Amino acid sequence: MKQFFKFMFASMLGFIISGVVLFFILIGAIAGLASKGDKEEVKVETNSILKLNLNYAIPERTTSNVFKNFNFQTFESKNDAGLDDILANIKKAAADENVKGIYLEMGINMNSFATVEEIRNELIAFKKSKKFIVAYGELADQKSYYLCSVADKVFLNPAGELVLNGLSSSVMYLKNMFTKIGVEPELIRHGKFKSAGEPLIADKMSDANREQISSYMGSLYHTMVNGIAAARKKQVTEVENIVNQLLIQHPQDAVELGLADGLKYNDEVETELKKLIGNDDKLNFVSMNKYAKVTNTNISTSENKIAIIYCNGEIVSGESSDDNMGSETIANAIKKVRLDDNYKAIVLRINSPGGSAMASDVIWREVILAKKVKPVIVSMASVAASGGYYIAAPADVIVAEPNTITGSIGVFGLMVNAKELLNNKLGINVETVKMGEYADLGSIDRALTPAERAIIQKGVDRIYDEFITKVAEGRKLKKAQVDSIAQGRVWAATDAKKIGLVDEFGGLDKALEIAKNKAKLGDYRTVSFPELKDPIQSLFEDMSGQASVFLTKQSLTPEQFKLFTDFNKLMHYRGVQARMSFDVNVQ
Repeated sequence: MKQFFKFMFASMLGFIISGVVLFFILIGAIAGLASKGDKEEVKVETNSILKLNLNYAIPERTTSNVFKNFNFQTFESKNDAGLDDILANIKKAAADENVKGIYLEMGINMNSFATVEEIRNELIAFKKSKKFIVAYGELADQKSYYLCSVADKVFLNPAGELVLNGLSSSVMYLKNMFTKIGVEPELIRHGKFKSAGEPLIADKMSDANREQISSYMGSLYHTMVNGIAAARKKQVTEVENIVNQLLIQHPQDAVELGLADGLKYNDEVETELKKLIGNDDKLNFVSMNKYAKVTNTNISTSENKIAIIYCNGEIVSGESSDDNMGSETIANAIKKVRLDDNYKAIVLRINSPGGSAMASDVIWREVILAKKVKPVIVSMASVAASGGYYIAAPADVIVAEPNTITGSIGVFGLMVNAKELLNNKLGINVETVKMGEYADLGSIDRALTPAERAIIQKGVDRIYDEFITKVAEGRKLKKAQVDSIAQGRVWAATDAKKIGLVDEFGGLDKALEIAKNKAKLGDYRTVSFPELKDPIQSLFEDMSGQASVFLTKQSLTPEQFKLFTDFNKLMHYRGVQARMSFDVNVQ
């Protein structure tokens, strides 16, 4: 027996040591990946073609966290370019004499219409360089085709597919499911359009929610159809008819209807590209990730700086993470720039559905203070709604893409009554002793009393009143006017501009141009905040969370995982929320 334990403990010790060694090998491998990118030099050959494959979820900024997309099977990190690098590289390629054109790979584009719009506009600007853009794909969905429609030539695989069938938005209602398991979510809100939480307390869509979805989806649809029509030199009614009648059911239909320029296999497209660069021997493709490592000789070294502060993700108290905008992190970044005279203006790049009302107010205060000493311009990305609009409202100018989702000026509180689940499903009985009538306010083992609901409603109404007051002050509108367009209603920026919530259409470049003019600058350079974390620091900070997400994701389908994460967010809300519906899913 003694010999058995001896060998058992020796094996355990060996296992532990091996685990530690493997852990440090992993750290070393990731550290090597992190440093390799900085040291690698990429030289672009003459007659090169920049290849863009944008069929992934594009983040606002290229992450420095190599663990974010790390593949444990191949020990490789697929660090896809963020929107910031994509736009910068297209701009850089326009001035690079070694780059003769861009090759766009069509496919399934999982990004928002606003993200697609910003890249599309940069491609249109690229065409001013008189260089070519060629698009090709085996399968193209609507967002991918909308992006690639600006190409000089659009080719489809002879056996491929182009999907143009209009837009739809689906919301999953969970009331009956909660009833079956004995859970009753209790929603206290202000704003008849405030749909965040509605799927938890209803079994069908409210008329108000249907109205707002139809409105903003209609704006997105018309922007897409008008853009395709302009790019392909067709009448808007022609494109609408193609979509409404589903006239593209075969690749040849796209050619005959003028939305594609030919059906070709990959080798035939390569032959076309060789003709365009005047080289029959080979093609020199350079990927986006590699081209990002090419030195940009057009970067300014001016002492005048404009700060781009990225406000990305749900708004929470404390520090930011990869997916959340922490009020402490963002407020400190604004304060740092505000106190530094070398920064002449601030551009807040907001991509957020909102979140904690309190955390939003902390950021709002710093925006107010910054605006007193230097221009503050907002650049709205895919979504800047509810709390995202709360922090945008004081800015001097608000810039958005026509298909940015914004508004949702409203607030709500969420409680959960799980008495039925605890008592009758699980056999759990909760007994409470309290000192103070409201000491157990919010307990999950009982419903709210009418008095408690009134107290919470009063708090929600107060925060809503503060919200519309601050929007009215920031936008120089009457409070009653803001109330009439608020009520939690979500708007596409095309409509938001008409009612005074947005000033200009455009992307980050437009916001920077306005900031430059407001600050009366000639030459300037940009500096991005918050500073990206060291890759190894990010690895240690995120390892447990990323591992948990990874394991959960592996056990669920993509649709189940999306539902799980949305529901998990709602169940973890604390305090009154200035947040839009947990998902605007337009396909």
